[in-house]
Amino acid sequence: MSIAQRFVAGEGKTHPEDSTALTAFRSDDTNLPWIIFRAAFRASHIDALPQRARAVLAALARTVDQAKPFAAIFARRELLTGRALQSMRTFYRSLDDLEAAGLIERRPQSRYVEAGLFGRAYLHLTQHAAELLGLVEAPVPHNPEPQPDSLPSPSATVADGGIYKDLYPASSQKRQPGQVPADLQRLRSLGFLDFLIFKFMREAREKGKLLSDVVEATWEHLKAAAKPICYLSALLRSPVDFRYQLRRKSQAALEQHVKVQVEAQGERVARESAGQTFVDTSGETAYVVSADGESMTVYKAGEGIGRQATNWKTGFAQAKERGFIRPATTSRHIVPAATRSHEARQHIAGLRDLLRPRLA
Repeated sequence: MSIAQRFVAGEGKTHPEDSTALTAFRSDDTNLPWIIFRAAFRASHIDALPQRARAVLAALARTVDQAKPFAAIFARRELLTGRALQSMRTFYRSLDDLEAAGLIERRPQSRYVEAGLFGRAYLHLTQHAAELLGLVEAPVPHNPEPQPDSLPSPSATVADGGIYKDLYPASSQKRQPGQVPADLQRLRSLGFLDFLIFKFMREAREKGKLLSDVVEATWEHLKAAAKPICYLSALLRSPVDFRYQLRRKSQAALEQHVKVQVEAQGERVARESAGQTFVDTSGETAYVVSADGESMTVYKAGEGIGRQATNWKTGFAQAKERGFIRPATTSRHIVPAATRSHEARQHIAGLRDLLRPRLA
């Protein structure tokens, strides 16, 4: 006697429609290693990057060799664009974003020695990208910060220690300053995020520059650039001494300021000296300022004519301030005869103007 339960109706056989349904829900059966899976997951969750750049970084994380994360990534562009679901143009823009963020390197093409032709330009992950994706471990500082007490400690009896280690931030992660310097905050208006500003500050320091000097010296060009992030990255790689340019610019601005101040002083002294006559310390040269203070006539002893001075206000103000010329007085100074003859000629000219209507 059999006590086994008989088959329920419909059990034991697969209906043809069920097979179609299973085929419709079939997925990619690629089994990624845990490290690669974690790297792709981290790449797709970097909020500071644009969505297109995250997709390409995740595609690169799936393609890179976990044993050699810094080696060249041997993958066709068609494969990467297919995994990132992007067009070729969007793919190259995404590469520009990743390169500007310091996550990849695009090295120059190499030549084939035998044929003399260029080979492919392969992509490489940077040290920062490898640490960020978890492909390599970040260096442990000498004085690591203690973990908060609120975090649960990993179990010692189950194989979940690695998971806890990956999900909770390690104490070895680098911490950025909390505030962007005041002179660099204007970069935010050009699309720079804070982490990118800190990155450029570090790169400038490694190249012996200050990011503040670079931004100050090239701010007008940086504002007009179509891609300011790429433009600033190229500036940091250039051998230009931006601090020297700033010194020259500051010196030129200082000289212009002093020139404006000296010219303003010359105008003021000329207005104050309008209609007056001055002589030098020897009493041989006289300087007659016009009534409106806009012109000056210079008379020298022994000459019967006066000469009009040009660009005289600045030099006249400095000479007067240093005591090289003094107001002419009958008690202390002898005005050259040419000055008196000039005054006489002016008086005669005035009389002629008065008599001309009567003669007419």
